[in-house]
Amino acid sequence: MQLRPLLAKFDSAASCLQSPLLLVIRLYWGLLFAQTGWGKLMNLDRTAGFFESINIPLPKLNAIMAGSTEFLGGLLLALGLFARPVSVPLLFTMIVAYATAHREEFAALFSEPDKFVTAAPFLFLLASLVVLVFGPGKLSLDAWFFRKTPGVK
Repeated sequence: MQLRPLLAKFDSAASCLQSPLLLVIRLYWGLLFAQTGWGKLMNLDRTAGFFESINIPLPKLNAIMAGSTEFLGGLLLALGLFARPVSVPLLFTMIVAYATAHREEFAALFSEPDKFVTAAPFLFLLASLVVLVFGPGKLSLDAWFFRKTPGVK
């Protein structure tokens, strides 16, 4: 029995799971992004106070920007609409979260990786990175709105 045809069948079967997995990632983490962003916006004074306590400049403006990015970006991510472009500001927001609110965990990236991967921003960052690299999948508004029409370039 040849190994190559078996591997090809396995690859084909496994690749059928790609779009459903991307849908689950987008829905779950997109809605969590939206929820955390909404929380920041609805508790703006508290969020700005926290940002001020960790020395983020212009805390109220940055709270509005972070909350808006997470809320709107999370909704777009969940819908799979402009998913790749919106993953960039979401990634940036999570990197800023590591650099400010989770400095100790960020500094432990190589010395204590468990600290880094168990910090709150990690899975948000990972979900954004997955969508940036692999796209939103076939079960997304991007795939529906921007599907290629045969014969049209």
